[in-house]
Order: sequence, then C-alpha cells, then structure tokens
Amino acid sequence: MKQLLDLDTFSKDLSDKGYNGYFHTQSAYPGKLKDSISEYLEASHNGTKKPNRHELFLLSTYLQWNGDDKPRIECNMWIRHKNGIFDVQKMDIERTDRYGQLLKKSELTNLSTGSVPTLKEAVAQVSEDPKQHISSQKRGFKM
Repeated sequence: MKQLLDLDTFSKDLSDKGYNGYFHTQSAYPGKLKDSISEYLEASHNGTKKPNRHELFLLSTYLQWNGDDKPRIECNMWIRHKNGIFDVQKMDIERTDRYGQLLKKSELTNLSTGSVPTLKEAVAQVSEDPKQHISSQKRGFKM
C-alpha cells in the first residue's frame, strides 16, 4: 500500500535520502525542495502558471556538480500531485560531460516516494566503473 504524503512529509523523506540541494520545479521556481514546490503551487493557484492537466510536474536537481569543466549528474523526477498529496512516479538520472553530451542514463519507472533510491545509490547507477591501472614498468626479463 502506498503511503500518502503531504508536502512537509514528502520533502522530509527526500531530504532524508540525501536530496537536500536546490531544485527547479517545472523548469522554474529555483530553491530548496519545499520552497520550490510551494512557489510552483502558489503560482498555479493564483493563475500565473497554467495548471498541469495530468497532475504531474517535473522536479529537477543536480546530484553531482564539480564545476563547468567536469562531468555532472542531473536528476529529473516526475511528481504526482493530487489533493495536496505528493508521490514520485518516475525518475531519470543522467550523467553528461562538460559539453552536455550524454555519457550514461538510468530511467526508473513505477516508483513511489518510499522506493526512490538514496542519493548515493542514484549516483552509483550512472557513475563510471573504476579503470584498471596498467603498470608503467616494462615487463620482461632483466639481465
């Protein structure tokens, strides 16, 4: 059975899993998780933002950012919002190089807030495997 979560519980659950950075809701409304969603909902309620017919909205964040000249990991979550209740439906995790070219992608579907992976697990899904180091010494017989 799915647990029904209000905004406070929803943001606390995601924060406990390590998602405590800054977010964009529907590609706008930057801020911490609760603040970003609250601003989006207020704009939807006031009529400045057209409400979504499918009761889903996009929540985006960086899971790993080491500067403009390094690869980065971005996470997009599709959140269902109905009658003040929030739940994660789908999650895309993408690792891109410094130019925005996709290096690796992971797509998780049929999720709930309880089944969302922790931040470390999500990063591990798209991280590189460590490369083996080849010895620089010449191999062979010495005389």
